Amino acid sequence: MDVRRPAGRTLGAGAALLLALAAAGCGKADAPPQVTVHIGSDALTLQPTQYCADGSGHRYEVRPPIVQAAPHTQVVITVPDAVAQRGWQVQVFDETLKKRLGSVPVAQGKAVFSQITTSDVVPPAFYLVVVENKGGRCDNLSGAWPVGIIRATGTPTTSSAAASSG
Repeated sequence: MDVRRPAGRTLGAGAALLLALAAAGCGKADAPPQVTVHIGSDALTLQPTQYCADGSGHRYEVRPPIVQAAPHTQVVITVPDAVAQRGWQVQVFDETLKKRLGSVPVAQGKAVFSQITTSDVVPPAFYLVVVENKGGRCDNLSGAWPVGIIRATGTPTTSSAAASSG
């Protein structure tokens, strides 16, 4: 298992060497797939913390994004076709990303999941982790894409006019 930086991150002088090696046919594996999450009007592209590529497991140095959202905001998750075909689930973790609070399986072959809101989880701060089903050439290692959510307190308003009328 090796540790890699996520795709799109600047590597400086090392990038030139990697490009030279890739041109010579000795480059590293393709970038891991990304997962897209829409939380209200926020659209996020998630990088994996781990993924099976080329038959071996890889861990990536990523900092999961954290979004603040109003109560009852819909969360829509879209995974690449390869992940959908293997099968996946949404796991819910506490605010430290250490204790799993639950999980929601998604039907195999389904690439979009929209059956969760920011109010479906009890603590006001939590992580959702998209987890690819295990199997394939990496046995027990699967892809994992986390996103942190902080549920705002109070009643959300839909416009400034609604806020000033009360």
